[in-house]
Parts: sequence; C-alpha cells; structure tokens
Amino acid sequence: MNPLPLRTPLLALSLAAVLAACHKQEAPPAPPPAPVGTISAQPQTVPLIQDQVGRISSLRTADVRARVPGILLKRLYPEGTDVKAGQKLFQIDPQPLTAELNSQLALLASAKATAANNKATADRNRGLIGKNYVSRQDLDNAEAAQRTADAAVKQAEANVQAARINLAFTDVVSPIDGRAGQQQVTEGALVGQGDTTLLTQVDQIDQVYVNFSMSVSDLDTMRRAAASGDATLSPTDKSTVSIQLPDGSDYSEKGMLDFSSATVNPQTGTVNLRAQLANPDVRLLPGQFVTVKANLGNLHNVYLVPQAAVLRDPGSAYVLVVGDAKTKDAQTGVEKTIPSAAVRRPIVTSRLNGADWIVTGGLKPGDKIIVDGLAKAKENAPVNASPAKATQDADAPGAPAGKQ
Repeated sequence: MNPLPLRTPLLALSLAAVLAACHKQEAPPAPPPAPVGTISAQPQTVPLIQDQVGRISSLRTADVRARVPGILLKRLYPEGTDVKAGQKLFQIDPQPLTAELNSQLALLASAKATAANNKATADRNRGLIGKNYVSRQDLDNAEAAQRTADAAVKQAEANVQAARINLAFTDVVSPIDGRAGQQQVTEGALVGQGDTTLLTQVDQIDQVYVNFSMSVSDLDTMRRAAASGDATLSPTDKSTVSIQLPDGSDYSEKGMLDFSSATVNPQTGTVNLRAQLANPDVRLLPGQFVTVKANLGNLHNVYLVPQAAVLRDPGSAYVLVVGDAKTKDAQTGVEKTIPSAAVRRPIVTSRLNGADWIVTGGLKPGDKIIVDGLAKAKENAPVNASPAKATQDADAPGAPAGKQ
C-alpha cells in the first residue's frame, strides 16, 4: 500500500502549525501605558466674581452757567485744569448791573425819606389827638401812611439785595472742586439773555463712579445658589470692585459697590449697578470703558482646574480622569474593565479664576485629573499616573487646593 497520500495532509498540518507559531511571535507587543501627571480634585470656596464691562463717570458734574444777562468779557482759568469751589472762571460785564444796583439804592433812600416823613406826621398827630387839635380820621390816615412807607422801605431793601446778588453773578465761579472743561462761549458773546447759558463744565474726578449692569438671569442664578447653600452673597455695601484697564493691566485702587437698582431695564433685561473708587492719579477718565470684576460673595464646593486640563468639543467641556474604563471587545462583544485608564468626564465650567477654570459640576472629591501628558493619553486607554510636576503654591491666591 502506498503511504504517500497519508503523509501529505500530515505535512500540511505541520506546516500550518509552524506558520501560526511564527505569526504569534511576530505580533507587536502592546504599547506601554502613557505617562501622565495628575492633580486631586478637592472642593473649596472661591470668591464669587462677576466680570462685566463698565463705564467711568465723574463723581460730581456741575454745569457752569451765566445766571444774569450781559456781555462775556473774559475767561479767567486755563481750560482743562483743576479749579476750586468759588474760584472765578468767567467775567460778565458788570456795568449794567452796577447801574441797576445804584438805581435801587436811590429808590431805597427815597423810600426811607418818605417813611421818616410819614412817621413824623403820625407821631405829631398822636400827640395832638388828646387836645382835639386833629380829628381821629387824620390820625388814622397818618398811621396808614406810615405803615405803607415802612412796607415800601422793605420792598426797596429787597430790590437792593436782588441787585447786589445779580451784580455778584457777573463773577462766574466754580460750584465744586474739580477739573474745568472747554469754554463753550467766546468772549464778546451775549449770555444769559432769556436762559442760563452754559459756559463750561466742571467734573470732580479724584473720586469716580464705574457704572455696569448684570443680567437678570445671572442675578437669579446667584440667588438660587445662595438659597441652596452653594453660595454666600455679600451685602451691597460690603461688595468690592476691582478694575482692569483696556491695556489689560489691573488698576491699583479697589472700590466699593454703592448702588444696586431695584428695577430691571425693560430694554436690556439688566439691573444697573454702580461702584465708587478713588482716582488720585486721574488715570480713569469719564466716559472710559473698563472691565469690572465685582466680588459679590463666595462660591462653595467648587473645583479649580488648570486651563490646560479642560478640553472642549462642540457639545461640552470635559476632563480626563484616571479610573476604570468599561469597553467591549470588538469581536466577541464581551464587556471588559481596563483599570487605571484615561476616562472622559463631562464638567460644567463657570469662569476663569486666574490660571484655573472654576468647575461647578461633573467632578467628585478625590478625582485624579490628568493635567500633564494629555497629548499622549487616549480615552479608555491605560495610563501610568503620577503626581503632576507643574504644581502651585497652595497658599497662593487662586491656587488649586489638594494637588498631588
């Protein structure tokens, strides 16, 4: 019997086994877990800051107006300089009002003379009435004339006082301390004729207001957070405000919130707020736009996460944390657990606090957030986690607590 047909299948099976063993030896080894640095998420309390656009306005603004008619003679101050309350700023021609004062003085003298004559007549008649030298009617008429003359004197004195006041108004003075603006009317112009002509404006700017607004939705969110214990709101007169200038630098002086509107602007759906702050170097000017950072209280049980650790896609923000990943085998469909893997964790961010995001939802105490090696870490893939190298001083303001 020929054994060749039996040997051929056996040889083929042996060759297949050898080839399979070679393929197993040639399969590339699994890559090692990606090295990553982590921080530990710890809840903490941070200031409740509202960032808004604000506009600077003067603490006080006074219009300097001509209160009497006349020809403007001259300006007595350099435009754009600081002036004091009571300082003369303009001179109106005083001659017509000087003449008016002299006329009223003459009328006062005439009234006083008439009053003196009527008083003498009344006194004489009172002395003669007992001797029946004058009638009762004559005495009554003399006393009435005396009273009328006395009233005329008082009227004349009031007219003189008014004339003196009007004459004093020809020296136009500053009503407040501040910075005087540009002259609005040139010399030689007729001012104060029929209305109070605006001559210039004085602004007090050693103290200024910063006006800003907050949306009703933000205000309602803060109040709900306060009601649930997640936030503590400061009283209006205890809330501080800091300013960031257009060039990005921080203004050195801090202010205090001094006004919060009780009504909502129906056109914008916002509530108006105002803060007052010192401006000793006159760095802030009325009309200037600034960024307002209003400290309205504290947020509780939030997390500070470095900006680099927060990733985003069109749907939401998320971080990668070290945990057990649940995956399914592509061929068998069997679910398996990968320990110490990079796991995606959706989060809710509020705002930036220095170099960190304030996270109000999505994290749990003790979560190990990947902050270093994110480029190498892949979702649901094993990682080799160790404490992050880039750490901050735990005592520094705004530094995340509990980094490991």
